[in-house]
Amino acid sequence: MGLLLLTLASALLSTYVPAGSRVEAQRLFTIRAVSLTVEPHPDGTRDPVVTRDTNVTLRCQAVVSSSGPEALVRKYTIYKDGSDVYTKTSSSSEDLLYPLPAARVSNSGKYKCEVNIEGKSMASESRKLTVTGLSTPLLHLNKGVVTEGEELTARCTAPGETGSIFFYFYDDTKEIQEERVNSNQVEVRLRFSSAGIHRIHCAYTVLITPDSFKSQESNTVVVSVKELSISPVLEVSPTDQVFEGDRLDLLCTLRSFVHNTEKIQLYLSQGTQLLSTGSTRVNHSMVARASGPTLSFECRLEMGPLFKSATKTISVTELFSVPTLRVSPAEVFQREAMTLTCRSESVASERLDRKELVYTLSPPENPLVAVGTGVFSGKALQFDFNYTCAAEAKGIKKFSQTLTVRPKVLVSVPKISVYGKAVLGQPIQILCHSDAGSLPINYTLLWGYDEVDVRSVRLPFDKAIFTVSITKPEELSKYMCEARNSKKEVPPSKRLNATVIEPLTHPTLTVIPKPDEVSEGDHLVLICGVRGTPPVTFKWYRVGTIEPLNFTTTDNKHKDYQIPRVSNDDSGTYYCEAYNSANGMVRSEQVTIQVRMALWKKAVIGGVGLLVASLLVLGVCVLYFRSKRDAAPFYDGKEGRATNGTRDSVAPPPADLSNGSSYSAPASV
Repeated sequence: MGLLLLTLASALLSTYVPAGSRVEAQRLFTIRAVSLTVEPHPDGTRDPVVTRDTNVTLRCQAVVSSSGPEALVRKYTIYKDGSDVYTKTSSSSEDLLYPLPAARVSNSGKYKCEVNIEGKSMASESRKLTVTGLSTPLLHLNKGVVTEGEELTARCTAPGETGSIFFYFYDDTKEIQEERVNSNQVEVRLRFSSAGIHRIHCAYTVLITPDSFKSQESNTVVVSVKELSISPVLEVSPTDQVFEGDRLDLLCTLRSFVHNTEKIQLYLSQGTQLLSTGSTRVNHSMVARASGPTLSFECRLEMGPLFKSATKTISVTELFSVPTLRVSPAEVFQREAMTLTCRSESVASERLDRKELVYTLSPPENPLVAVGTGVFSGKALQFDFNYTCAAEAKGIKKFSQTLTVRPKVLVSVPKISVYGKAVLGQPIQILCHSDAGSLPINYTLLWGYDEVDVRSVRLPFDKAIFTVSITKPEELSKYMCEARNSKKEVPPSKRLNATVIEPLTHPTLTVIPKPDEVSEGDHLVLICGVRGTPPVTFKWYRVGTIEPLNFTTTDNKHKDYQIPRVSNDDSGTYYCEAYNSANGMVRSEQVTIQVRMALWKKAVIGGVGLLVASLLVLGVCVLYFRSKRDAAPFYDGKEGRATNGTRDSVAPPPADLSNGSSYSAPASV
């Protein structure tokens, strides 16, 4: 019984949930796929094409796997051309259906479906829907008969269409107005400025970025426009035999007047120049000027949006032509005389005597003075100057085009020099140059006073460079050059003074002392010499070494390399190389040097040899005589004697006498 009570208590505790709290098990899920289909798709393609008024349905299907039996809350979003057009939240696993009843062209576009579940989302692939066919537009006008300038209302309708629509209104084939709206109809106000029959129709275009679809033309409505009994009148006097300077009288008026609440304004103009204005009458008087072969005038009437105009054109004979300004000579040099001539080539002789023309030169502060009719003379300035002349008669004044006189600078005495360096036996470049002078400049190279060649310098950075060849250095000094940029002669340059570089030749290597007389301890001198133009760079080498023993540059044609005390290690084969600014290298023949033993060493060796030989001879003699003396008792049977006359005892014979060994006893004293 106690066990049963304990079990019940445990069950109650385990099932107790405090008030206001909720326990949910965590759901696991994954979105496996999202697809979008367009229904119907009669052509069987993934991107269907349907006709207008077709009922279209977009089906969005999501495949979701989850750990629970209940469907998850899903948020569906339909996109058209990147913009969301429909959103729905559903707790059902059924497909989302987005209907497009009676589809229109404006429904065309790319569609996509996106599904979002608890923060996870997946989108389908895009599907393109194309709807073809537009309704025929309808045009309605509130009036069929109007007068010039009268306003009427036109309404164009695109039955059943939606989206962004452009409407166009046409008078016959001419487009007269355009409007853009977001509805299927538009109203505009039209006015006609010309009387007669006008045939009006409209059309529209549905804009679906990036495409557009244009409709057929609407019905045509005929509008009869009656002429308003008012028009401008233009009178010009005189109209025949008009010359420059004649007075012209112009009158701009109305032919008739009709009572109208609109304000009337008259404008009298010549070309783009407005001469005068008024309400009902405009008078203007002017002097005729031949700005062209004819003069055109306009009298324009404006009454609200209505305008009418009357024009007249008259011919005006030129009294005298626009003057031309010329300079002589054609090439003007600084501070040299020049003449400017101002002249009108043609004159209307029936109205004007050429002597009546008065010419002036501008600006007034110019340095020239008048020396005749239209002739001005003086000296050219040292800088560019602009001149303009005027011809005047009977109140008519005409100006020439501006003439810019650019005085040239006379070329200075040229200078002649070698361009680069002059190497005997090689092509030599000679430069002729003037410090001052206007281009182009012609340079002539002379040898003596004979012309060699000509160069023309036309650009600032061009150079007059001549190429010559010489066989002797003194030939170079015969060259001169001339420079010319006008007919005036300029002295020639000085004769060319430049150093001619002779390439190096005849390289020699001299050895002091002679190569076969070099002994240890001698002071060895290797002298390298050449023929040619210094400075010269000399290098001394010993066969078997890559680096030179020594190198130096000198203004002499020979240079020495010294070894103060030679030894047997200095034996070898030597040669030298030489360079100068002609960039050519010459090499001497090789000289072999064998360093001999020093004389004192030979003497020492000879003396030592003699001494050794003498000592050897002496030793042999001593041994010989001693052996003779010591061996006498054994052969004569006599007793030995002491040196002092005393008798010495006889020594016993050596123990080894029987085998032939010598013996030497120490000498007694």
